[in-house]
Amino acid sequence: MKKPVFYTELAYVFGLWMLAWGTAGMVWADFGISMVVAPAYILHLALVDVWSWFSFGIGEYVFQAILLLLMILLLRKIKLSYFLSFLSAVFYGLLLDAGLALAGRVLPADPNFTVRLIVYIVGNLFVCGGVAMMFKTYLPPEVYELFVKEVVNRTGMKLQVFKTIYDCASLALAVVMSLLLLGKIEGVGLATLICALVNGTLIQWASKLFDKIFRFKDGFALREKFEKGSEKV
Repeated sequence: MKKPVFYTELAYVFGLWMLAWGTAGMVWADFGISMVVAPAYILHLALVDVWSWFSFGIGEYVFQAILLLLMILLLRKIKLSYFLSFLSAVFYGLLLDAGLALAGRVLPADPNFTVRLIVYIVGNLFVCGGVAMMFKTYLPPEVYELFVKEVVNRTGMKLQVFKTIYDCASLALAVVMSLLLLGKIEGVGLATLICALVNGTLIQWASKLFDKIFRFKDGFALREKFEKGSEKV
């Protein structure tokens, strides 16, 4: 049976949407958010009392801008696609703030443990599926995914292995930032640690599942242009 086509441009949109709304669900459930976004969340908590407009979404693309600069220094190169990835981060931040606003309106204000757990698990699955989707498209992913993709391509490491290393490093950074900026641990819990250990594997499984169900194909003849745009500038 021929697999249905899933256009890579649509994978980009779905990927960002799944990442943003999955993260919003995890924040609402309050068991500890994804370790990847935890540093940005800590940054948001540290600054929102000073600047009320400094939302989680804004914290996301501010932190990703810092990560982008670090990646440029580590890899010793600059590509046009790096700056396009930052635009993806801004788009993601807007979706995240919208998701948080919607969650506050449609989800119960005083949920029981079971409801929170279900929302958290579904949210994390959305996050893992979103990352897997982003690896199916030629369009620039967020800086988080770009960082992993660039290092994997440069070193030849397995995606599952490096993603797990990256997740654990993000978790450690979030704990340090929380203690230094807030004087206590916020946004990080036992569920965050579990995610750090298993999300690399879940992303790999999601990627294989998508490949079994769909045949990914470019809808527009833009891949070559984006690949050329990935050259050093």
